[in-house]
Amino acid sequence: MEKKLILDHQLVDITMSRLAQEVIENHQDFQNSVILGLQPRGVFVAQRIHSRLEAWTGKKIPIGSLDATFYRDDFRRRDGPIKPNTTDIPFIIEDKQVILMDDVLFTGRTARAALDAMIAFGRPSKVELLVLINRRYWRHFPIEPNYVGKELHTMSFQRVEVEWKEQGFEHNQVWVDRQNGTSPLNDL
Repeated sequence: MEKKLILDHQLVDITMSRLAQEVIENHQDFQNSVILGLQPRGVFVAQRIHSRLEAWTGKKIPIGSLDATFYRDDFRRRDGPIKPNTTDIPFIIEDKQVILMDDVLFTGRTARAALDAMIAFGRPSKVELLVLINRRYWRHFPIEPNYVGKELHTMSFQRVEVEWKEQGFEHNQVWVDRQNGTSPLNDL
């Protein structure tokens, strides 16, 4: 499988800083804002953005993690048993402005499931979606992110891989593979 590097570790860092600045522009005092990282890899995005937000604003911003595995409409269609991740929301989200964070937005199924999962913790006044990678053109649901690190125009059969140091990789990087060798990636 041949892969193409989309964001190296330096560009990932720059992108995270830009996303944090955009969030600051929209939330300013963060008085009613909370952050939720979608399990599993959205948590890494949330932690990086959160640390920048607190350092740059001097504000204490609530952060949690949300697992939407059993809220997906396709979870029963998997071949093997499903292994859920931890949900940790140590605050109330009722009437809060939730900034939901994930690494890749593809079909929108996980983001839609996250909206359902959040209702168990209260009804937010607003939900915004922040993603490191937005894969355009393959949505199953009418969901679009409010904050985007990078947009990719990919084929449905291609895979976007986000590698994080916390998962044992040497660097934080984003790759696109050329599965089956059937699609040139000249437009990336």
